[in-house]
Amino acid sequence: MRWNLDPTHTSVEFAVRHMMIATVKGTLNLKEGYVETDESGKPLRVEARLDAKSIHTGVADRDNHLRSPDFLDVENHPEIVFKSERITPLGEGRYRVEGEVTLRGVTRPLAFEVETHGPAKDPWGNERIAAHFEGKLNRKDFGLTWNVPLEMGGVLVGEEVRFSVDTEAVKAKEAVAQ
Repeated sequence: MRWNLDPTHTSVEFAVRHMMIATVKGTLNLKEGYVETDESGKPLRVEARLDAKSIHTGVADRDNHLRSPDFLDVENHPEIVFKSERITPLGEGRYRVEGEVTLRGVTRPLAFEVETHGPAKDPWGNERIAAHFEGKLNRKDFGLTWNVPLEMGGVLVGEEVRFSVDTEAVKAKEAVAQ
């Protein structure tokens, strides 16, 4: 079965250390994606595409800098893409998802645990499933190396990027044979 990720019911949040003492948080928008499951609901495959241009931290100058070649270089790399390669059941609606993320034209492995919920019917008769997961990556692994050393030691922007995702997916309508 195919379930289409619902961009209007998906939140992608990230957090990065600032000046070694604080945390800057932001969001990205889901463009599209899907989950394929077997008949029992076990996920078999996941793919998601994020709109890199949608990065939002609440500060226009910072957002523009993050879109620049110093960071995401959105003119040349407008999407961040995740594709699963292996999904392992952990029990009670939890799974370990392993795959590859492509960020700024660089592809690296990424693994995280996901907690799933559903299915459930929405008020319009659509069947939905949901998931929550958290993870982290090192931005330098993707060529995002811009930084400024601080006078008291350390750097302006941390290397570790933590992320959290909550998403819903809607069961795709089956094609009607003509």
